[in-house]
Amino acid sequence: MEHWMCQTCGVQFAASKQPPDTCPICSDERQYIGPDGQQWTTLARMRQQGYQSKYVEHEPGLIGVGATPSFAIGQRALLVRHPEGNVLWDCLSYFDDTTVAELERLGGVTALAISHPHYYSTMVEWADRFDMPIYLHEADRQWVMRLDDRITFWSGETRPLKEGVTLVRLGGHFAGGTVLHWAQGADGRGALLSGDIIQVVADQRWVSFMYSYPNLIPLSAAEVARIRDTIKPWRFERIYGAWFDRVVPQDAHAAVMRSADRYIRALSEPPR
Repeated sequence: MEHWMCQTCGVQFAASKQPPDTCPICSDERQYIGPDGQQWTTLARMRQQGYQSKYVEHEPGLIGVGATPSFAIGQRALLVRHPEGNVLWDCLSYFDDTTVAELERLGGVTALAISHPHYYSTMVEWADRFDMPIYLHEADRQWVMRLDDRITFWSGETRPLKEGVTLVRLGGHFAGGTVLHWAQGADGRGALLSGDIIQVVADQRWVSFMYSYPNLIPLSAAEVARIRDTIKPWRFERIYGAWFDRVVPQDAHAAVMRSADRYIRALSEPPR
């Protein structure tokens, strides 16, 4: 029996002798199955293929954890160091004993929270290794391909994890799409860890919002306005997106507000 992983999204499935016929997450219109058809691997195979973990200190108390070479969507996780216990935000498919040793050196991990199903990856493996709970929004329960008792499905609009560390449901990309607000980030001015629920774009003065990124399916103006209004009360100077280089370093709250307004105008006004 193997816990097969989809090579396109990196999500791990419940144990089976043969790989599933298809990945429901990639069959959904927000994702895709590549031109070579559905492809599968396992974490054990990746460990034999020379993958390694990569670490970047984004700021004091915030460590990016990625994999090289890039795998699947290529996102990196973020370790929020906290006196009440470190939190891992979002998840990536690859890790090994060296990764575990490095995170233990940094104080270990006491909780894992994930923004949306494209980043569920090997979450159960991570939770088992660090003996920690996983926090997912219940609106995305149907997309969990490997159920486990360590998963806590939370409901509502917010879920505090630690002092100053709060999950906020924004929806949009997925119904349960979540961001993490870290009040102590950016020297106490606040940071938002957004995955791609709020997407940091190439021009890092701006962000964007989509129903599907690879297939370029936009959200409605009403949905973007709702996301804007939901996050507006939260104070944050900086945004960390889903990849190492996707950061809005300053004035991030204003960037989200003006980006949402620009998006809504683009949908409602004639092209310039």
